[in-house]
Amino acid sequence: MIKHRHIALSLVALLMASCNGTSDCMQCGPKTANLEGTVSGLVGYRLQLQNGSTPLNASLNGTGANGNGVLFGTASFNTPYNITVRAQPTNPSQTCAVANGTGNTGNADVTNIAVTCTTNPPRFVYVANRGAGNVSAFSLNAASGVLTPISGSPFATGGNPVAVAVDPTGAYAYVVNQLSGTIAGFTINRTNGALVAVSGSPFGTPANPTAAAIDPTGSFVFVTSGGGTVSVYTITPATGVLVPLAGSLIATGPSAAAVVVDPLGQSAYVANAANGTFAALTIDTTGLLSVDMGSPFAAGADPRALALNPSGHVLYVANSAANTLSALGGLPVSASVSVAPISGSPYAVGITPTSIAVEPVDNFLYVANKGSNDVSGFKLSASDGTLTALAASPFAAGLLPSAVAVDPTGKFVYVANSGASTLSAYAIDPASGALSALVGSPFSTGLQPSAIAISD
Repeated sequence: MIKHRHIALSLVALLMASCNGTSDCMQCGPKTANLEGTVSGLVGYRLQLQNGSTPLNASLNGTGANGNGVLFGTASFNTPYNITVRAQPTNPSQTCAVANGTGNTGNADVTNIAVTCTTNPPRFVYVANRGAGNVSAFSLNAASGVLTPISGSPFATGGNPVAVAVDPTGAYAYVVNQLSGTIAGFTINRTNGALVAVSGSPFGTPANPTAAAIDPTGSFVFVTSGGGTVSVYTITPATGVLVPLAGSLIATGPSAAAVVVDPLGQSAYVANAANGTFAALTIDTTGLLSVDMGSPFAAGADPRALALNPSGHVLYVANSAANTLSALGGLPVSASVSVAPISGSPYAVGITPTSIAVEPVDNFLYVANKGSNDVSGFKLSASDGTLTALAASPFAAGLLPSAVAVDPTGKFVYVANSGASTLSAYAIDPASGALSALVGSPFSTGLQPSAIAISD
């Protein structure tokens, strides 16, 4: 018995030794190490890392992913690892780099991987000129914000262009032509910003198209129409050609006037101008839409513009006939959460608010007020989306400001003045959010500028 006991103890000792001396792995097998580290500077969405060619866990999204002790994935003990960026974030477009991403796990967790992200500087500004049937194109000086017309500008689009959108890669621009009932597609020259029509452009839409939005993957274009519908087009990656998605057209509500897509590309929201509501829609992986339970939801009188807070959980609606800005929480829509105004909503703005832009770095929100020729400014709470009016608000604009846009680095604001055929340009004070006019502002555009898009 003693001899057998010694043999058994020896076997146990050998097992423990082969398991790095630990007593908790009597059933020996591959051990895994956590691949951990820090994330800093991330404000965009859908950052994807990989170990070699294998994707690591879920995407990293927004400022909430920043910090220490971030778990990127796991790997077996005593194996090499090579952590690199598989897909860069969008909304806004950023470039992320990995430090200390290569090594061997040994028999312990890896804790010093560092991911650092910077927002790509803006390079081009595109302005749809409603009264001229074209788009004015500018080069943007990322240091000063000053605009310079691009050679060949303006570029012809179609009758009554009312909206312009640029895909997340900066490769393509799409312009909604309300009178023509089309959407024009352009390839963007990544060197000089010039536009060249894609093959087959313009593409037909339902009558009276009003607005467009592109999902953060750059796969789909969502187009609203005055007939109260939204339809979906697939972007052909290599050419920018738009292909109508079969079965995608659905009713949203009367006089659909604006559309916005959440940062994860999972939900879309449409403003219905005629009945003061917004429709909430779920986007499936193929781009098809379905109406969420309880939709449409109340907004305000004559909603004309939409924007989301950086996390995509609060929707802001410009109610042009009520001179208010509604802020609605509880997004995305689910059975367990009710869509409802957040504290302080609706907020007073100027006369006839028509456009909203959110600054994602320091969390400011700006509203172009067409009837009072000014811009209302607010500080946006990152925690709950509530708004506080800026001390110096409102800020003077030109005649009939119809659109406002913020550059992705959060330094500059641009306002299209449809009554003056100009584009006002401002620097943002990062502490107060106050706007101050840039040198050379306002800049000349075509007749009745109505929409703005900024590309990196």
